[in-house]
Amino acid sequence: MLSFGEQSSSLARRDDDRVSKGYAEEEQRSQGRRGPAKRSTYSRTGPEPGPRSPAPPLLKARQKLGKYRIVRRLAEGGFATIYEATDTIEGVRVALRVPRARFVDKHMLETFRKEVRLVARLEHPHILPIKNAEFIGDQFVVTTLLGTGTLRDQIYKRTTTQTVLSFAEQILQAVGHAHEHSIIHCDIKPDNLILFPGHHLRLTDFGIAKVSQATLSASGSGTVGYLAPEQALGRPSFRSDVFSIGLVLWRMLSGSLPVWPFAWPPDGIERVKRKVHPDLIALIERSLQVDQYRRFPDATHMLAAFRKLKKGRRLFARQRRKSRSGAGNGTDDWKTAREKLFLRRFRRVLELKHRCGRCGGPMSESMRCCPLCGSSTKVFRGETSLPARCPRCGRGRKLDWRFCAHCHGPGFRRVEARRYSDKRYVARCSNPRCSRKELMPFLRYCPWCRTKVKRQWPIAESGGRCKGCGWGVVQGLWDWCPWCARKLARG
Repeated sequence: MLSFGEQSSSLARRDDDRVSKGYAEEEQRSQGRRGPAKRSTYSRTGPEPGPRSPAPPLLKARQKLGKYRIVRRLAEGGFATIYEATDTIEGVRVALRVPRARFVDKHMLETFRKEVRLVARLEHPHILPIKNAEFIGDQFVVTTLLGTGTLRDQIYKRTTTQTVLSFAEQILQAVGHAHEHSIIHCDIKPDNLILFPGHHLRLTDFGIAKVSQATLSASGSGTVGYLAPEQALGRPSFRSDVFSIGLVLWRMLSGSLPVWPFAWPPDGIERVKRKVHPDLIALIERSLQVDQYRRFPDATHMLAAFRKLKKGRRLFARQRRKSRSGAGNGTDDWKTAREKLFLRRFRRVLELKHRCGRCGGPMSESMRCCPLCGSSTKVFRGETSLPARCPRCGRGRKLDWRFCAHCHGPGFRRVEARRYSDKRYVARCSNPRCSRKELMPFLRYCPWCRTKVKRQWPIAESGGRCKGCGWGVVQGLWDWCPWCARKLARG
């Protein structure tokens, strides 16, 4: 007879070949291939729509909605639109989440009712309370406190290692408190961690949390990029939240998100080694074990291990002492200086929000390879700023795009009827038969008619051009053309 540990390991090995299938099914559900799927309240892609109904008009600035006056629109996704508003009675700024009309049904209302009840049990400084959830006219409105942004926004900014580790402890405190009340969050991700002044984090969106029972059965709800393997098979547990926390920590420290099959070490390991202590890397490695029984039992145990490292001063990497002569590694110093100059001049122009998994250099979503080391990124693995993804190349797309603007793949099955405006539309498609013609910088194909873009995109503040594709390059700072993967000539 097998012991409990042997039975657990055997079960994990038997399920391993099913995990890939579970991830694939979850990806297909998120792309709407297999009909409706349960999604989190912050889901960026929704279920396959039925007959299209006219979308409610977007709320405008200074428009009244009950006791709230709209200030501006903060975000818009496939599930809901989020606004900043003023509570005219209390005189405070709040965040309003207004789901799309086609999602407002009995199931969703029951989900929000459960979320309100769950959060009411979790009084904690790092868990965001819900102020109100009600119908105002024909709009269903969920009201929360207004933060300064999300952890996802902060990831794209320059953040010190000390601040990152402070975020890590706050996340562990919030999830640990939920686990102490037998609540599994099931959707821990940077979008669901709201920032407040003073680098104060609050966890939100318990809409798909599962209350742990003696026998637990649940669907594979959650966000695919931060989903634990067993959760993809429909068996979430406290260890599933531990796995998601590990992914968030690695994303903050390395700039890249590990993907299935989660082989160790993930991309960005050299960058992480320069920042944190080996014992903290071992803690994250344990949280990212594919076999859930090798992880921490819950976030409370992981928090205790984290605080033990903190008490023993084993969080930060050991600093190397500089020689008395002041001489250092000239190659590393030159590369660091080049990267800082590049970011200072072109971070906003090129939307450099990502890191190369090989060298850690700054990259944008539309680049085909790293401009510093030439490493190929035909399939994009990072987080996208757009509300949906192309299933072929992994890059972002807007909900009303008919085709991928990066990889010339087949048309999308789910296309919104509403036309979404965007200030990044700065050029026009050359096809006279194109219905929209609007193009963003560095798109390869028209998202409306799939015509190849003939425009050779320039880079502002840089007059360099690639001799292969003709697109703009940064001479002197780049070794490779990120648009066509051609080696650039020096000088």
